[in-house]
Amino acid sequence: MSQSKPPTRPFRTPALMLLAFVLGGGIMLGVAFLLLSIQQHKDEARAFPAQVVPIAENELDPAVWGVNFPREYDSFMKTKDDTIVTPYGGSVPYSKLQRVPAMVRIWAGYPFSVDYNKARGHYYALTDQLRTKRQQVVKQPATCANCHAAEAPQLIAQMGWENFSRTPYADIKDKLHIGSSCADCHTPNTMELRITRPAFINAMKERGIDVTKASRQEMRTYVCAQCHVEYYFKGDNKVLTFPWSQGLNIDDIERYYDQANFKDWVHKETGAPMLKMQHPEFEMWSSGIHAQSGVTCADCHMPYVREGAIKVSDHWLRSPLTNINNACQTCHKQEESQLRDRIITIQDSTAKLLRSTEAALIDAINAIDAAKAAGATDAMLKDALWLHRRASMRWDFVSSENSTGFHSPQEAARILADALNFARQAQIAAIKATPTSQVF
Repeated sequence: MSQSKPPTRPFRTPALMLLAFVLGGGIMLGVAFLLLSIQQHKDEARAFPAQVVPIAENELDPAVWGVNFPREYDSFMKTKDDTIVTPYGGSVPYSKLQRVPAMVRIWAGYPFSVDYNKARGHYYALTDQLRTKRQQVVKQPATCANCHAAEAPQLIAQMGWENFSRTPYADIKDKLHIGSSCADCHTPNTMELRITRPAFINAMKERGIDVTKASRQEMRTYVCAQCHVEYYFKGDNKVLTFPWSQGLNIDDIERYYDQANFKDWVHKETGAPMLKMQHPEFEMWSSGIHAQSGVTCADCHMPYVREGAIKVSDHWLRSPLTNINNACQTCHKQEESQLRDRIITIQDSTAKLLRSTEAALIDAINAIDAAKAAGATDAMLKDALWLHRRASMRWDFVSSENSTGFHSPQEAARILADALNFARQAQIAAIKATPTSQVF
């Protein structure tokens, strides 16, 4: 008679039991974190202030907004600090013309050759514009107030876009009292991001982009791009226009201006038809790795900070070099010293290229001056003058962009390489056009 086998028992080992325990614990921990995150978001929603005071649609005073949004207001008011020093920026005002004397001749005949100071924080946006000596050199249009005065959108609504643009700045100056304001970028009550400047809307529309359909992440760049861009005053009405219909890089912008047969001024020494670049942060950023990775202006210059369970954007707009922990280390896990060194290395390299380009531009100006003194006509110097224009605008694009190359290091280097090349070509063309020169 055969004996039956005992029933098979499940095979268990301490290792398998430990694994099951760890997996189970991990699942429970994940659920706990999920519930905590949900609760934090609920807390944030509840923390969004009720109307302590009603904010009117036309309210511009940041202090009134600050009653309902004290965290944002308190950090914004830190932009009054004009003592911050970084190697190539900060908030301390100084004369760039004294620091880089070549600028006086590079911009000869243009108001920037008379007065060009390092900008302070956003708090001083209007104050510094009212004080600049450039106001005394040339009669600026009201268009200049577009980005420097919180009153601009309301004046545009009252006067009309073109009428506002062509009105002399002196005629509206007494109506301007506030620089940057919460209202520039936010709707009252909800703080939803919005675009308030027509020039940006028009430029994006020309590129086929409807800003009303932008995501919140895109808006965290767009609200900055209302002002931190290259621009010019178009036509007799001086309408503020961004030259983007061909594209955003310097070659596209040059093509736009060439097709429009536009010049900002005639160089006092050479007679070349010149272009003055402004502060093309948005354009330069657009070609960089951060833009390609979906990183916005606000992510680095206004990073999120937490106060307990509350998460808000830090409105102390400043260089990330002064705030590496929040601005950089959220994504980059290197030591703070390593990140700082990397930034400064990029900026040092860009600054060296800028100085080399400035020397080449001065040599080109000298060569054109010498050719004219020897009897060369503008017709004989046509190539030299055009190359002078091309070199100067490229140098200016990088020089006036407020990151010293960091927003797009490769693009900054490419632009300056072309600027150097064009400046030397202008110098050679001028020497060849000099009647008494001997070319071997």
